[in-house]
Amino acid sequence: MSADIKVPTLGESVTTATVARWIKKAGDTVAADEPVVELETDKVTVEVNAPEAGTIGEIIADEGAEVEVGALLGRIGAANGATAKPVVKKSEAPPVAAPQPTAASGTAVRAPLPAAAKLLEEKNLSAQDIGAGTAKDGRISKGDVLAFVNRPPVALAPSAPKPARTADAREERVKMTRLRKTIASRLKEAQNTAAMLTTFNEVDMSAIMALRAQYKDAFEKKHKGVRLGFNGFFVKAVVAALAEFPAVNAEIDGDEIVYKHFVHMGIAVGGANGLVVPVIRDADTKSISEIEAAISDFGKRAKDGTLKLEELSGGTFSITNGGVYGSLMSTPILNPPQSAILGMHKIEERAVVIAGKIEIRPMMYLAVSYDHRIIDGREAVSFLVRVKESLEDPRRLLLEI
Repeated sequence: MSADIKVPTLGESVTTATVARWIKKAGDTVAADEPVVELETDKVTVEVNAPEAGTIGEIIADEGAEVEVGALLGRIGAANGATAKPVVKKSEAPPVAAPQPTAASGTAVRAPLPAAAKLLEEKNLSAQDIGAGTAKDGRISKGDVLAFVNRPPVALAPSAPKPARTADAREERVKMTRLRKTIASRLKEAQNTAAMLTTFNEVDMSAIMALRAQYKDAFEKKHKGVRLGFNGFFVKAVVAALAEFPAVNAEIDGDEIVYKHFVHMGIAVGGANGLVVPVIRDADTKSISEIEAAISDFGKRAKDGTLKLEELSGGTFSITNGGVYGSLMSTPILNPPQSAILGMHKIEERAVVIAGKIEIRPMMYLAVSYDHRIIDGREAVSFLVRVKESLEDPRRLLLEI
């Protein structure tokens, strides 16, 4: 008997993954549900477990291969050491090896990965059009085909050849992870698609800091170790402002505006492989203690790399806090398809004028980046003012004014 190791369902809108690392090698003994291979998706790294105990009899998809949901990764043979009868891959079928496609330059082009081959056929392209790929052993990936299809038009005017880059012995080249490439692609998509603007304001954090200092011990005791931070207040302030300015919580879908009568709040946190944005579902129905507990949990699991795919999608608005890294002011980039994002920053004591007198207050700059196609400047500025007012007088949140 043998058992197939297959690519599991990867989550909303995720259909492909890259084989990042085989934890177990051919011939290794594994227990049921023991991790055997890691897959890297556009969002997180996923471990695939052994469907039953036995021995790794065959590895079908090598590291670096792009695989689709349901694809065969490998097989597990009997636990007594007998392995499943080897299955010859179609791409390796004897007796005569198929000639490798050759690019115009004469360089051999390796056979494309399955997803890439399918896309090449759909686009009426050939492997020779693409040339050498970026996948393992120079094979063409789906991303290589998409990059070729979406490449900018080639200028007709001749240009001087770019001089070869001289390598320096002190340099180190590390291939971008799938997550990092996805982050880069999505941020560039936001810049290319949205009419993005940013408006700024500043908030006096005196009231929030005094409230936190007064009640943090009692809060932590009552809520079983959940610490009272600033994030809970910010989420509550944003939720209240979104109720007044629903366009800030909406998105564009084709020629329609989709208004959301709920708030799924994305909270940007630093993970092991880059920035991720897990989502607090129905944040508008949650208490400050529930919000703080969720954010703390997200932060821990982002560092451990154990966030689930479904926790990273579906947000309607996002908050990012550059202040934890010391940022005094920045312009956050939208998280598509969301139409706005709030940036928090470092709290810094500054001289401000209060009732005609100069006082030293703990101040924070706030920034809201927004898509001007759907949100007018008046709405964006008014939204940020409401957030500021709620934070400077937290009693407004309690009284819902």
